[in-house]
Parts: sequence; structure tokens; C-alpha cells
Amino acid sequence: MATDNQQLREATLPIEGMTCAACAARIEKTVSKLPGVQSCHVNLASERAHVVLNGETDWDDVILRIEKTGYTVPTKELSLRIEGMTCAACSARIEKVVSRVKGVESVHVNLASEKGKVVYLPGVATEQDVIRAVEKAGYSAKVATDELERMERAQKAKQYRRELSTFGLSVLLILPLIIQMFVMLAGANAFMPNWVSLILATPVQFFVGWRFYKGAYHALRGGAANMDVLVALGTTVAYVYSVVLTILGRTDTYFDSSATVITLIYMGKLLETQAKRKSSSAIEELAKLGASVAHVIRDDGEHDVPVEELQVGDVVRVRPGEKIPADGVIVNGQTLVDESFLTGESMPVTKAEDSAVVGASVNQTQAFTMRVTKVGADTALAQVIRLVDEAQGSKAPVQRLADKISGVFVPVVLGIALLTFLAWGIFGSWSHALVAAVAVLVIACPCSLGLATPTAIMVGTGLGAEHGILIKGGEHLELLHQVNTVMFDKTGTVTKGHPAITQLWTADGVSEEALLQSAAALESQSEHPLGKAIVDYAKNKRLPWPEATGVQAVSGKGIEGYIDGQLIRIGNVRWFLEQGIDDVPMDLIAEYETSAKTTVLVAKGGQLLGILAIADTLKADARRAVGQLREMGVEVWMVTGDNVRTATAIAQQVGIEHVLAGVMPQEKFEKVQALKAQGNVVAMVGDGMNDAPALAAADIGIAMGTGTDVAMEAADIALMHSKVQGVVDAIQLSKATMRKIRQNLFWAFFYNVIGIPLAAAGILNPIIAGAAMALSSVSVVSNSLLLKRMKFGKSADR
Repeated sequence: MATDNQQLREATLPIEGMTCAACAARIEKTVSKLPGVQSCHVNLASERAHVVLNGETDWDDVILRIEKTGYTVPTKELSLRIEGMTCAACSARIEKVVSRVKGVESVHVNLASEKGKVVYLPGVATEQDVIRAVEKAGYSAKVATDELERMERAQKAKQYRRELSTFGLSVLLILPLIIQMFVMLAGANAFMPNWVSLILATPVQFFVGWRFYKGAYHALRGGAANMDVLVALGTTVAYVYSVVLTILGRTDTYFDSSATVITLIYMGKLLETQAKRKSSSAIEELAKLGASVAHVIRDDGEHDVPVEELQVGDVVRVRPGEKIPADGVIVNGQTLVDESFLTGESMPVTKAEDSAVVGASVNQTQAFTMRVTKVGADTALAQVIRLVDEAQGSKAPVQRLADKISGVFVPVVLGIALLTFLAWGIFGSWSHALVAAVAVLVIACPCSLGLATPTAIMVGTGLGAEHGILIKGGEHLELLHQVNTVMFDKTGTVTKGHPAITQLWTADGVSEEALLQSAAALESQSEHPLGKAIVDYAKNKRLPWPEATGVQAVSGKGIEGYIDGQLIRIGNVRWFLEQGIDDVPMDLIAEYETSAKTTVLVAKGGQLLGILAIADTLKADARRAVGQLREMGVEVWMVTGDNVRTATAIAQQVGIEHVLAGVMPQEKFEKVQALKAQGNVVAMVGDGMNDAPALAAADIGIAMGTGTDVAMEAADIALMHSKVQGVVDAIQLSKATMRKIRQNLFWAFFYNVIGIPLAAAGILNPIIAGAAMALSSVSVVSNSLLLKRMKFGKSADR
């Protein structure tokens, strides 16, 4: 039965996967069968479905029905800058409120970076719906953009200077109050009348302390309590009680306590702001790396233009000592380039014609001209900044415990403060009851709990980026420290991936030139490292080769194509035997393979033309890195499509005991799954397209920077250099970060578990409680910053 119009809800949902009108009709038919669907109209051209519901069903049911029909409703990700958060209770409150918005699938709010990431269904929810929900919770939010980031950095620097001046004023005002407090503790009488103390304490309470009142108001208006509520309530009670005593002519006031507590906590917030800024400095430092001006060569000469105005295809001159303005390819010249910002390696790299260069790297020796291939958000620097930003804004699973505690922390503390006040008032004195209750309110703060994990994640991911280790999320950084099995691909991972032909064997009646020409004709259309070695060898011999047609790769086996209508195959011995080519000299192949050479066979039709023996040299740090992994108790495997003898020889040289050779990409994937099924936490390290399935299947996928875009996309961690040591460094960074997180959580809990009972027992003065509360947040962030002292490339037992 249809309901009235007020209960009708409508949305336009995006749909992916439709190919024809039958798809649209099928979706309309299946969705319309749901109870409560008033209408469903699917537009194939715009790939949208307009759905009207009544109160009997929900959007989740509609989306589930569409997905069961075989199509997908894509989500959209929104990054927000959030203002007004002061503690973990704030971030937890925002997550709770925003997650209630219809169409919002996930919400992650990071207190340390003051950012939020929301995944929602466009059509059901909008950006404005999300922002309004944040505002409803008592905070302000804006869509994060690069321009907004720059403006906010400048605004925050200005605000910090203003707050520093406010803190200086507060110190001047409370100084007489503190001196008087020590005089009275020494047994002497107060030297200031109460009305003078009132005059000094009032601006501290309401001007300096305004940020706490404002924060408390917004939190309570949003339906929750946070740190500001505790501070505002505790100090206001002490201040108002003192005003009443002053009016009554009493001398035992607490102006010194309320004013000093506000000043100390204000100081703690300033120190925390500075420490948080340092913990997130990695992105700011990366953003400063880019060049500002490019020398563009045009028909009428050379022109200096801002880097922002560069376009793909522009030809640019780069002089010695200058930063390269964008990603591109050298068209003329030869030089040395410092790419340390990207790879972490200090040694410059030789670049010549056709060499790729990366924006923000530094040209060291000679001028060259380059053609721009990527600009703006597509450059390597922009992608690194984006990955680091996303990782620093992500939330590690270990944060969940702190979030749960923070959600109930403030109400529990308010209850404890009330019980403390009543207990001391009934069984002691109401004056002492007030002091103890204020101390409880002031010392209890969920700030340190909320900062414990994100600050360590921010420092850890930033430190990794500085050393060429890009970690795509806090959850990967956390999981990495549990890895007990590492699987390496061979070519380009354990070896340099720059193989060269060392020996040739030809069948009777076949010349070396004919063998190489046939092989180079096909391999010139391949990107495989072994194929490149064949082409380079033919080029060095200055051999021309014919045009090959119909060239296609046969996954895990080789490549095939046609020359003058005749089928040419190039690949491994197993494939050739499968094809019935049985005149293969197996003894010779065994001899090559035992000496760590890879054999590539070439055949025309069913006749073997010859064998190419190709050797690839080990990476210089491979043996040491494998040894360090084994010292750490990690089981090391090598999986490769290469033959057993070559793989075993390479593995013995680097100290790897477990070898799986001659495997297809699917078998690598299955091996990862098998090791995981045995209870292992598996990291897969690779660089090729054929490694992508295994990288995605592993608990942690690690892609080498020398690898393909597919491998880099499938991986959880990207090494921007080619060092095997980077795998060890990544694991050690994860272990060090997790140590810091555990230390931070310990201190956050320790302050509260010890401090609250001491305050309730009347042992802690509110001033000491305020200092301890300020110290808790600062110590947690400072402890995270100590992570920056970690040295890479050392042993795990350092």
C-alpha cells in the first residue's frame, strides 16, 4: 500500500556493468519486485537508476538487489578538513553521527591530522549531507583541497602566534597568584586581597579559557561530552565557588587553582599543536620539493613559465643544479640526476636520451632538454604526496580499543567526579570535596588516548616516504610487523632484472645471426626483461631483424608470432616439450641452468633453431637482506617462473632455503594462499605484471619501484627503489611504529589509571592534575616523534 508523499524517498544511483538495454530492463524488473519500491527507471546511456521508495524498504536492500543481479553501485570517497576537535571523544562522536547518514558506508576521522575520510553512495547521500552531519555533531568541515591545505597552514601559523601571545598574557596574570600560593604553603599570610585575585583570575578564566567553553558548548550541542567539558566544568566550579567565598568575606579561595589549571592545559595544547605539526611535516616537506619555474622551448625561443602551466608534450630545458619541473623523457643530452627524494638513495643516476626523469629530482651536471609526459596530479611527486596523505589519515585497527574507551570515557569521569564530591562532602569537608572533584575532572583526559596511534602512524609513514618506502595505509603498517613469511619473486627483485646473453647454441645449419634475428623480431614487441636482453644483444651486433606479426605472450611460457608466415616460438623448455619439439639438448640446458643461467629456446614451426643462455646478476644487498630476515625469524621463499636449476642456484647464492620454480602466475597466487591457510602472515615481494595476483593475495604485497604499474597498484607497500634491504627496512619500521603505539597507549592509560584514583583520594592538587593532563598528551606525541631517530639498514636487534 502506498504511503503519503512525506514518506516517499527518491535517489538517482550510479550503476556500473550495464552493456545493453536488456541489462537496464533486468535491473528495473528485479528492483521493482522489492516491497516498497514505488518506481525504478534505469537509463542505460547515463548509467543511472532513479528509484522511489516508501517506508517499507531501505537503500541497502536496493543496492543489494542490484549487486545480486550482477551489477555494481560504485561509491565515492570524500576527504574533509575538520575543525574544532580537541580529543578522541570528538573524533568518535563525528564518526558516530556521520555513519548514521543514509548512504554513508564508512567514516574514519583522524584526530592528529584533523582529517576525515567518508565513503558514501552518490545519489543517496551528498557531500553537503556529510558536512551538515559534521556540523550537527558540533564541528565544522570543508572539502579538502590542495589550495585549502595551503590556506589552512598559513592560517594555523597565524593562529598559533596569536595563541602564544594569549598564553604569555595568561602567565603574567597568574604569576602573582602562584607566588602567593607558595607564600601561603610556607605558612605566611596572603599578601593580596581576594578582590585582586578575582581581577587577575577572571580574564584567565573567560578570555584565555574561552576555547574550552566554546569547545564544550559545541560538544554538548552535538549530544556528547569531551575534554573541553571536563576542563570548563572543573575550573568554572572552582572559580564560581571562589567568587561566592569572596562575596562572603572568606579568604580560602581557589582562584590560583582555576587560573593555573587553565594556563597549564592551554600550554599543553600549544605544545601538542607544535608536536602534531612536526609529526605531519612529511607532506609539507614533500610539497616544497617541486620546482616553481620551467624553461619551455617554443618556436619563438625559450620562455620561463610557472610549473602549473606546463602541458603534456612541452619541451623544457633543464640547467645544471635545477630541479626537474615535471615527469618526462630526455630528448637531448646526458647528465647525472639526484633522485634521492623519491628513492632514498643518495647516489646520482646516469640519464641519457630516452631516459625517464622525475619531477622534483635535481639535475646535477649538464643541461638537457626533455619532453613532458606527466603534469600536476599525475606526476610521481604528486602521487607520493597523495599516498602519504592517505596513509597518515588512515586508522590502524589497534586504534579501535582507544576509540571504544574514549566513547564512554567522559561520562564515566563525570560520574566519578560526582561520587568523589559527594563522598568527601559527606565524610569529610565540602571544601576538600570541591578540590578533589575538580582534580578528577582536570586530570582525566581522553586526548592522549586519541593521539597515541595516529601520531605514530603519521610519523612512521612519513619516515618511510623519506626513505623510499610508501605505505598505503595504517592497517598495512600495523599488519607488517606480524609477517613471518616473505616470498620473493626472482627477476628484478632478488636479481637486478638487467639480464644479458652470455652464451648461444645453434642447431645444425642455423647461423647465430639467423637465430638472433628471429628472436629479436618477436622480443622487440615484448617488455619482458629477458626479451630486452635479446634485443640489446642484437642491437650491439648491429643486426637488422624482420617484421613480426601476430605477436602474443603465452603467460608463464614465452612468446610466439609469425615471420614471413612461419610460426616462431621463444620460451622455456617445458613449453617446447609440450609442443612436441623433442630435439632439445637437455644435457646442455642442464649445464647452463646449473651455473645460474636462464635458457631461452627459439623454434621455427616444430624445428629448434637454438638456445640463448641468459644470466642475471644478483643485487648487491640481496644476501645481507635475506640474512637479516632469517635473523628476525622470518621464513624466506623464492617463487619464479624460471627453471628449477637456475632458481636453486640463485637461491643458494643469497641464502634462501625454500624455492618454488617453474611456476605460472596462478601457481604463485595459490602458493600464497596455501601458506596463509597454514596460519602464516605472508608478505609477497615482486615487480612484474605476473606478480600482481600474488601481491593482491598476500597479507602484505610489496612492489619494487623498478616494477610495472600493475604491480605497484596491486601492492600495499611500494618501494621507490630497487633495494632488497627495503623489505627489511619496511618490516623494522612497522615493528618500531608498533612499539611506539604500545608505549603511547601504555602512557595514555597509565596517566588515567593512576591519576584519577589519586585525584579522587584527594592526594592531587588541581594544579598538579592540570599539569599532568597537559603532560600526557605532549608526552605521547613527543614519544611518537622519537621514531624519527630510527636508523635504516641496521640489524633487527638494534
